[in-house]
Amino acid sequence: MTLTELRYIVALARERHFGHAADKCHVSQPTLSVALKKVEQRHGVILFERSSAEVRLTGVGEQIALQAERVLDEAAKLREIVEQGKDPLLGPLRLGVIYTIAPYLLPRLIPALHSRAPHMPLYLHENFTVNLAAQLRRGELDAIVVALPFAEPGVVSQVVYEEPFCVVMPSEHPLAGTEVIDPGQVAAENLLLLGNGNCFRDQVVQSCPQLAEPGGTAGTLEGSSLETIRYMVASGAGISVVPASAAASWPQDDSLLRFRRFGEPVPVRRVVIAWRVTFPRPQAIDVLRAAILDAPPPGVVAGG
Repeated sequence: MTLTELRYIVALARERHFGHAADKCHVSQPTLSVALKKVEQRHGVILFERSSAEVRLTGVGEQIALQAERVLDEAAKLREIVEQGKDPLLGPLRLGVIYTIAPYLLPRLIPALHSRAPHMPLYLHENFTVNLAAQLRRGELDAIVVALPFAEPGVVSQVVYEEPFCVVMPSEHPLAGTEVIDPGQVAAENLLLLGNGNCFRDQVVQSCPQLAEPGGTAGTLEGSSLETIRYMVASGAGISVVPASAAASWPQDDSLLRFRRFGEPVPVRRVVIAWRVTFPRPQAIDVLRAAILDAPPPGVVAGG
């Protein structure tokens, strides 16, 4: 099988739809369909069950699709090795960033990285940590920016900055007159949190011990993003704990909001770059880390 045929198999295995798979491969649907039919005829196996309603992998199709992913990953490494031999800072870097970091890091990172590596554009993807980790393992991403704790086999990480949390509340809230907030005070309020599955939610709960107790989050409301949380707080729905970079990026003269810091020990998160041990362009990771250290998000301490 050719690499092109393997790409078609993997695309259809993932999309389960001929039109969508063809779009991913940048070919017409008939081209992809005919090519896969020829593969099946040539090797005497059926890879996909086809019907008007769905496309489904056969047993042998599942095995071949999995092996095809591995072969394509190794072929991609060959291309990367060739590029590295020419210039490791030449060509795109595929970077994944979690949702609660991307809007505050990227506006500063892009110009800082461009000044250091003008011929290394970023292909960016935002997602949850668990999804970014899977894409990193599969070779779909070259590096990811996530918060600790984070551990994956075959993946190394390096801290780039430490970020404190702060409290955001409506301007008329009783705690607005308090300059330093204790975690126990937060736990006693209507607390607005990100939804389940978001690592920042887990970090907030861990930073306020009362929330970690059984039923400790019973009085909370959920938002889909930090920006949504911001508007819910401004409306008077409750208070929230947010990363300092988000608070520093929001309008400081907003008459509806007040920002307050935590007392010692201040809850923080440590942010890392993670990449595969086998990634053949370590110089690109070095430049990426240097660019983040040059221009970290607002309200954070670079290094660590």
